[in-house]
Amino acid sequence: MRFPILLETKDEICFQPTENFKLSFKEAMDPIAPAHFAFEVPVSEFENVVNLLKSKGITLLKWSNGRHIDDFETGKNVYFRDGDGNLLEIITHHYVREGILTPAGDLKLLYLREIGFPADSVKEFREFFVDIFELKLDKVRDDFTFAIGGTSHMVIPSKTRKWIPIEMVALPPTMNVIFGVSSTDFVSKVSKKLTDKGVPFCMRDGHLNFNFKEYNITLKVTNFHPEIPALLNLPYST
Repeated sequence: MRFPILLETKDEICFQPTENFKLSFKEAMDPIAPAHFAFEVPVSEFENVVNLLKSKGITLLKWSNGRHIDDFETGKNVYFRDGDGNLLEIITHHYVREGILTPAGDLKLLYLREIGFPADSVKEFREFFVDIFELKLDKVRDDFTFAIGGTSHMVIPSKTRKWIPIEMVALPPTMNVIFGVSSTDFVSKVSKKLTDKGVPFCMRDGHLNFNFKEYNITLKVTNFHPEIPALLNLPYST
């Protein structure tokens, strides 16, 4: 995928696919539980990106009717796997306004759109993050939900549900997720809510870190402009 490498050691590698997010992998002896990431690209570049993936020998996953591209109401996507079986997705949406963020790299990535968070109880998981992060919900079902804030979509499937189209059970991967936020006031608000809920957390260098279920979560204040989601015309951007 030609991501720029920031760091590479014997057992770890860190990429910077765009200016605003990093993606790190560390060698572990854990069984593979496929992680899910979706990368947003401009509508105008989607076909070129798909053709580039094909030209690099990346096998695109097929749906039951043999198609590679899923053309849904608000956009299109394709799925593929990396060498460890992680489920990766290139996705585009008709409503995302172009010219706000500069597409990065050969794949013309705008931002990291989705991260998968398989959960025992989808309802409990989404309600926790809706409360502390003030997220909005979409496609609310007992076994699946999107929890949305800015450019970030938490994809919350039940552990009894399979990732489509790979038909593998959605098990929780071992991962540390850092969410960028726009103000220290928001971090303070989250810390108060965690205190009220009795959830332990720590503060270090202005970062807030806590664990919920199997996941390690960090909030970090960044210089990503808080108006960008609205400028991109994203739903639930206010």
